[in-house]
Amino acid sequence: MSEIPTITPKEVEAKLQNGEKLALVDVREDDEVSLGMIPEAKHIPMAEIPERLEEFDQGVEYIFVCRSGRRSDNVSRFMQMEGFQVRNMIGGMLEYEGHTEPKN
Repeated sequence: MSEIPTITPKEVEAKLQNGEKLALVDVREDDEVSLGMIPEAKHIPMAEIPERLEEFDQGVEYIFVCRSGRRSDNVSRFMQMEGFQVRNMIGGMLEYEGHTEPKN
């Protein structure tokens, strides 16, 4: 299996501030995202990813986000094996300093 490409929280924040459209997917649990998530991210808990593959497009690069970067790395590896373009946000939300909003 090939190496999973990564992106830092600062790089994500800079891209969003520059108006870039990113396909961010937050794979944390409901109680975690209720405390705050990147507003542009779509929330799909890690356990639901395999059953929701039809929501993803193989022509899009997805950036997976979790609390520390471990779960998102696991999801990135799974999605790469399924043929998707992926990037893992290393350091996760623990290192993200940009704007967040609680998920309703």
